Amino acid sequence: MRAILLTAIVFAMLPMILRQPYFGVLAWSWMSYMNPHRFAWGFATDMSYALMIAVCTLIGLMLARNEPKRIPWTRESLLLLIFTLWMFFTTTQSLYPWLAWDQWDKVWRIQLMTFVTMMLIYTPQRIHLLMWVITLSLAFFGIKGGWFTLSTGGAHRVLGPANSFIADRNSIGLALIMTIPMLRYLQLQAQHKWLKLVLTVSIALTMISIIGTHSRGALVGGVAMLGFFLLKSRGKAGVLLLVVPVVLATPYFMPEKYFDRMETIQNWEEDNSASERVRAWGNAVDLANHRFIGGGFRALVYWGGRDSHSIFFGTLGEHGWLGLAMFMLLLLFTWRSASYIIRHSRRDPELYWARDLAAMLQVSLVGYCGAGAFLGLQYFDLYYSIIAIVVVTKLIVQRKVAGQEALAPASDALPLPARLASMTRVLGGPLRA
Repeated sequence: MRAILLTAIVFAMLPMILRQPYFGVLAWSWMSYMNPHRFAWGFATDMSYALMIAVCTLIGLMLARNEPKRIPWTRESLLLLIFTLWMFFTTTQSLYPWLAWDQWDKVWRIQLMTFVTMMLIYTPQRIHLLMWVITLSLAFFGIKGGWFTLSTGGAHRVLGPANSFIADRNSIGLALIMTIPMLRYLQLQAQHKWLKLVLTVSIALTMISIIGTHSRGALVGGVAMLGFFLLKSRGKAGVLLLVVPVVLATPYFMPEKYFDRMETIQNWEEDNSASERVRAWGNAVDLANHRFIGGGFRALVYWGGRDSHSIFFGTLGEHGWLGLAMFMLLLLFTWRSASYIIRHSRRDPELYWARDLAAMLQVSLVGYCGAGAFLGLQYFDLYYSIIAIVVVTKLIVQRKVAGQEALAPASDALPLPARLASMTRVLGGPLRA
């Protein structure tokens, strides 16, 4: 029944996507982050829903008369293109091509849809809707996992959807760490008290879900994220009232084995898993020094017999020192663009949403780097979605600062986008650039 329902929903979306291709970016994000097909049975679990949505989005984009059909070439988007081409080159020269080409097939699709997102999500309304889709798709696991942790006393570990980027406890922990600041952004934009309350409860449950993963990397990343969260968020007193009770209540709903595991962080030399990570990082450095272009996707699995367990060392081992430099520079450019948005939006009431968005996306990036330092999720979709959102938001702010009119496609006057735009009045968020 679930398979039939999901298939009906997706097939009903396809004509709408052909007519309004930006709706395809929303549908792709829902499918990529929530992975609804993993909750179905039978044919639906392996059906290429995301591919159908992507193809219809590209066709709709080519046929659309009222879309700009151009990539916003900024330092981030240009560097991302170069980095993608570099990854393709390292794939052609990979030490283990049967592993590399399989991973490349996933990575190039993510990068393609990142550029499509930059092309189609270029108004405040569309950005806000995309944030709702991405955030709720991931918050679903935070709410579900938080309740599961409370109801079982933390006896079992919270996991993500099977056969996805966030399937294991470390990966879902990282994803939920990045989700909390995005929930806070939606909460800051919400216009109704009931919606603010729902989002507050969602943040609390997501925090509990992160604890319920029993992931040490998630704990480190979560602490880094929360520290910066308090620094960057408006309404710090409210944030403290939310965070402190969850932290203080943790000993009462988590078992002793959880704290025993977390204590091993202090004595990592005695912990086999932690020591394996350090050895994996050393293997990545050795491979990059041995081969300038790195070993290609997933080369470390064979080169050193273990995964990189780090977004930084993983990039280094697979794409060499040049690949790591581009990865780090992309992160720096995105951070600085977010800072630009904050700096030029703080005194303009019409751009307060952009200030809040940029600040919370910076917090998400801190969580990504903190938890990602111990986890090989360098190709996680959410990181590249954040880059795309920062790029288009900065362009909106730049136009506003320059006194130019924001882009407002005529297609947004059609029935579906009009209904979606009206949702922003209920959900809160920007109504104009």
